[in-house]
Amino acid sequence: MLGLNPIRDAHFAEPGLVVVGVAAADDATAFAFQEALAARWATAPAGRTIRSPGEPGVRLRCYLALRQPLSDVVDPTAR
Repeated sequence: MLGLNPIRDAHFAEPGLVVVGVAAADDATAFAFQEALAARWATAPAGRTIRSPGEPGVRLRCYLALRQPLSDVVDPTAR
């Protein structure tokens, strides 16, 4: 995938850590999906999407911590 760094072992240092790759038609759809994830799990949100030349749509990668309480999470919509 152009523009995104490879996923490394450090991203999965312990159980409960997830890397989510999103392919969407546009930025609004990708960020809406990311916000839906953030409403449920602790999320390290992506600040931008990636467009690959000659390919339709956009891509986004975010990171989830399934075991972290939501009360510890910063509002992902505050950009």
